[in-house]
Amino acid sequence: MTSQTAAKPTLASFWHDLPREGKLLLSVVVFEFIGTGLVLPFHVVYLHEVRGIDLGHVGLLLGLPPLVGFLIVGPGGSAIDRFGARRILMAALVLQVVSNTLLAFARTEYAAALALLLSGAAFGVTWPGFQSLIATVVPVELRQRYFGVNFTLLNLGIGIGGILGGMLVDVDRLVTFQAIYLADAVSYLPALLLLAVPLRHVAGRVEHPHGTAPAKVSYLEVARRPAVGTLMLLSFVSSYVGYSQLNAGMPAFARAVGEVSTRGLGLAFAANTLVIVVLQLFVLQRIEGRRRTRVIAVMGVVWAGSWLLLGATGLVSGTVGATLLVAACASVFAFGETLLQPTIPALVNELAPDHLRGRYNALSSGTFQLAAIIAPPVAGFLVDHDLGALYIASLVAGCLLTGVIAVVRLEPQLSPEVNGVRPRLVDDPGELSSASAKTISAATD
Repeated sequence: MTSQTAAKPTLASFWHDLPREGKLLLSVVVFEFIGTGLVLPFHVVYLHEVRGIDLGHVGLLLGLPPLVGFLIVGPGGSAIDRFGARRILMAALVLQVVSNTLLAFARTEYAAALALLLSGAAFGVTWPGFQSLIATVVPVELRQRYFGVNFTLLNLGIGIGGILGGMLVDVDRLVTFQAIYLADAVSYLPALLLLAVPLRHVAGRVEHPHGTAPAKVSYLEVARRPAVGTLMLLSFVSSYVGYSQLNAGMPAFARAVGEVSTRGLGLAFAANTLVIVVLQLFVLQRIEGRRRTRVIAVMGVVWAGSWLLLGATGLVSGTVGATLLVAACASVFAFGETLLQPTIPALVNELAPDHLRGRYNALSSGTFQLAAIIAPPVAGFLVDHDLGALYIASLVAGCLLTGVIAVVRLEPQLSPEVNGVRPRLVDDPGELSSASAKTISAATD
C-alpha cells in the first residue's frame, strides 16, 4: 500500500472533528462581538460629545483599561492555573456586563472611570483565560484552525456591530448610546450561560504534577523554559509593529501626514475587516502543516509592505489617492493578520503544560498589552515632530525583525510538531521509514 497524503482541511471537516465543547464556544462568538462592534468606534464620541467630559480627560479615561489589564494579567494567569480557566472567564464576563451597564448610565468622570477600570480588569484575564480554555477542550491538531475560525467570526461580529452602531447612534439622543452599551452588556450573557451550564464540566481546577502548587512557579521560571523567552520577544515585537500601530499610529499618520478624512479612515477599517472575513479560511487551508515560524516570517514581510503603503500617502496628501493607499495599507495588513492569529496562540499553547497554561497565556497577553501601552506615545511623538519617514522606516525594520526572530532564533528551539509540522499517516507500517523521510524533507521546504 502507499502512504496517504492528508487532504487540505476543509471547514466541513474541521466542524465535524471539533468536539461539542468547541462548537458551543464558536456558536456565541459573532453575537458577543457584535456587542463589541456596537460601542468600539464611539467611546470618544459618547464620553466627550454626549457626556460632556473634557477631551483630554477622555484620553486618560480610555487609557485606563489597557493599563489595568496589563497590571492584572500576571495575577490573572496565576488564578487561571489555580482555579481553572472557566471560573476566571465567568468572573470576567460578569465584570463586562457590570462595566457596560455602569458606562451606559455614567454621568460623571468618576463613574466612567469605575466602569472602565472594571472593563480593564476583565480584559486582563479574558485573553489568557480564553486561550487556556480552548487548549483544554480543542485537540492539538485542531487548535490552529480553531484560532483562525474564531478570529474570522470575531471580526465578522465587530463589522456587523460597527455598521449597526453607526446606523443607531445620534449625538443628540442620549438614549441611543445607552442602548448600544446595554446591548454590549447583554452580548456577554450567552457565553456566560454556556460556561455556567453546558460547559460547567470543562477547564476547572488543574491537576498539578507531583502535588506542585501553581503559586510556587514564578513567571521568571516560566520565561526561562525552552523557547518561551524567544516566543515572548516575538510576540512583543509583532504586537508593537502590528495591532498597536494599526489602532494608534496608522490613524495618526493618515490624518497628520496623508490628510485623510475620518470617513476615509472608516473605509480603511471596514476594508481590514472584510479582508479578514474573506481570506482567513482560505489562508488556514494553505498554512496547515507548514512551519509556523515560516508563516510568521511571511507575515512580517506582508506587514512591512502595508506600512510602506501608509508611508506613500505622504506623497499624495489630501487626495483620493491617499485615502486609497490607507485602505490598501489596512487591507494588506489584514492579510498578515490571517497569518499571525492562528500561529502564535497555537505555539504558546503547544509549549505550555496544562498546569502552567494560564501563566504561558498571561505572558503572551502581557507582551501584547505592553506594546499597546508603549506604541501610541512613540508614534505620536514621531508623527507630531515631522519624523514620519523615520516612523515608517522603524515599522518596516521591526516587521522584518519579526521574521529574523521567528526563523533564526525561535525555529531551532522548537520541535517540528510544536512548529506545526505533523507526520503523515501510512497504511502499511513497513512504509513508515519512507513516509518519515518524506515528512522531514517536506518540513524543510
